[in-house]
Amino acid sequence: MLKLSLPLRLQLSLVIVVGAALLKHYAWYCLGVYGAIALLCAWLLRVPIRRLGGLLGTELIFLSLLALPLGWERASFLLIRSLVCLVTMNSFLLTLPPHSFGIALKGLPVPAPLKENLLLAGQYMEILLSEVTRMQRSAQLRGLNGTAAWLRYASAAMIGALYLRSLDRAERVYAAMVTRGYNGQLPIDSPLRPKERFAILAAWAIAACVTLTSYRI
Repeated sequence: MLKLSLPLRLQLSLVIVVGAALLKHYAWYCLGVYGAIALLCAWLLRVPIRRLGGLLGTELIFLSLLALPLGWERASFLLIRSLVCLVTMNSFLLTLPPHSFGIALKGLPVPAPLKENLLLAGQYMEILLSEVTRMQRSAQLRGLNGTAAWLRYASAAMIGALYLRSLDRAERVYAAMVTRGYNGQLPIDSPLRPKERFAILAAWAIAACVTLTSYRI
């Protein structure tokens, strides 16, 4: 795995996502540059291909439902651009060590309340994903193997049970945080080093050049 600090990895990922999102429509060459960078990042971070593919497949299904009514040509560009952004952010999230999301957020130049909300949202997403994994394992132990069997098992009642279990566990986690002295402030400080700041500035400069070039083509 590429040895980069968590705040630097997060900010580099955001550079790619923001730059790709601001591209002019149908700027395929510039989008190809961002796509190559996203794939390079995924390779350097050694992202698990199977998990990444599963996440991308699920996310693109929902995105295609929103994009296809816009027309095939416009939808194809939007979906490819979304794929580049998803590959970048999923690569960061899948290689993130457990319970280290707050360390990465600490380096972002955004207001502290927003960091707190993102940190709690990330914590609750981890809880939800762990509950989904436990329910899938329970389904397999009951003989419900395969995708179709799991979809039959995940009925409305089970989705409601998943929500209640996740909510109960989230409340217990928050109560444990308060018991340990959590007062709404992140206790971890992780400023960027001078070399990392230079890398961020260089990445923003490259992204700005590529994105602005798309408007001149």
